[in-house]
Amino acid sequence: MGQIAYLQRWNALHETIARMQGAGSVEGAIEVVRETARHVTGAEGVTVIRRIGDEVAYIAEDAISPLWTGQQFPIERCISGLAILHNRPIVIPDIEHDARVPLNLYLSTFVRSMAMFPVGTPIPSAAIGAYWRSRHDIDGRSIMLLSALARALGTVLDILPATARARTEPPELRRAG
Repeated sequence: MGQIAYLQRWNALHETIARMQGAGSVEGAIEVVRETARHVTGAEGVTVIRRIGDEVAYIAEDAISPLWTGQQFPIERCISGLAILHNRPIVIPDIEHDARVPLNLYLSTFVRSMAMFPVGTPIPSAAIGAYWRSRHDIDGRSIMLLSALARALGTVLDILPATARARTEPPELRRAG
């Protein structure tokens, strides 16, 4: 990736963060990520995944063809779940050569390489996945951008519920707080 393209993607990340902060709701912030993450990451597909107990739910996506939105999977048998459970990114240059990948779910899609980042600290409650149709080593710049996007989304998801509560609390409770 050239320097100009890299700077354009950083600018897109900054615009995405500003839009997430102004979204007003968790759903709104997730929609912003769904709308912008492909441009930020340079991927052919992105997903946003939430942890629900012992499962993960694919709640949003933007991809060149459908992936898994609306579906849930056991947390231990899904790359997004592993990223959440271990609280660390997973980068896979070739899905067919990584034993963690449930090939029955991937081979019918365009996905041939991927990166999955946990969202939320200190304990992740979500993940962002980026997917490419070619097998390749995912460049460090794309990984940095995706990592920054995941951290920003985690921060916004932590802040938004408290902000929404503060807007709806009577003024006397806000002063007492």
